[in-house]
Amino acid sequence: MKHKKGLIIFIIIAGISLILGSFSLVSKIKDKFGRPFDLSEADSNENFYDDFEDEYDEDFSGDSSSAIGKLLSYKFGKYSDDNTRGVNEPYISVIYITGVISEENRTYNQKWLLRQIRRAKNDRNNRGILLYINSPGGTVYESDEAYLALMDYKKVSKRPVYAYFASLAASGGYYIACSANYIYANRNTLTGSIGVIAGQSVDATGLLEKLGIKMTTITAGRNKNMGNYNAPFTAEQRAIMQSIADDAYAQFTEIVADSREMPIEDVRELADGRIYTARQAESNGLIDEVCSFESAKKDIEEDCGSVIFVEYKYHYEENWMSFLSGTSSFIRNPESSVYELLGSSGAKCLYLYH
Repeated sequence: MKHKKGLIIFIIIAGISLILGSFSLVSKIKDKFGRPFDLSEADSNENFYDDFEDEYDEDFSGDSSSAIGKLLSYKFGKYSDDNTRGVNEPYISVIYITGVISEENRTYNQKWLLRQIRRAKNDRNNRGILLYINSPGGTVYESDEAYLALMDYKKVSKRPVYAYFASLAASGGYYIACSANYIYANRNTLTGSIGVIAGQSVDATGLLEKLGIKMTTITAGRNKNMGNYNAPFTAEQRAIMQSIADDAYAQFTEIVADSREMPIEDVRELADGRIYTARQAESNGLIDEVCSFESAKKDIEEDCGSVIFVEYKYHYEENWMSFLSGTSSFIRNPESSVYELLGSSGAKCLYLYH
């Protein structure tokens, strides 16, 4: 019996050592010249991965077998999908925007998206961007950041942006599409949902009282505990959150009005949070044309001349390293991680949602 207990303890210790050793190994990966690849530098320098990628563009393109290639694959998705390398003729970047728009999840990665836009902007062979959007929306911050990056792309490169809507292009998905010169949609698309969710509040004080649980939160500032489940939501706090939602809503509707060249009053009439079919959206001016994806590409070819279409799709590679990284992220910031899982129904308003 003692031998079995000793074996179990040995296995547990060995497992913990293996995990800690793996983290140490990854944080000390060395490049082919023997220089250390320090992840702490990456955390403090948002341009670290881009600078590293530029330096080793040729050596690590699509090389997921190397330790560094796997690390880059985890950070940015399947590295071999960066198809710009080797494109020596005019092309349109077809960038897929799918899933919930946030900083990073299994279907969407903000840094990956911004990098594709930046690459297209800096590539002389690029002739434009076609956004393939299939998204229910997401956070206001990331939606607006992507929109601004695309507007900067148009301003600097003097090239067009097009958008094609798949089954769903709502809220933040539509927000990003407002950067486009022309919007196409599949005939079965649902779009619109122009509005803002400024979080929800769950008042559990009655339940806690019934269970005999007393909870006290020490704060400075009467609204610091606003939205917590252990305190009722006051009229003042409701007004605060409504003002935040109204401000974000005003920004959203102004962008739609500018993009679609519509009076702001007409946009606000449409922007009551409802969704529209493709035909309805075409008739009320929210999109330009209902057609197939192939038809949209043919139209773009007529606008841009002889071009090829190069697709960019983010792929989240599920492996033991990403699992451990996700777990450590949860441990470092559990409140944010839980809120991302719960969406806008979390107890505290951490994000604004389109």
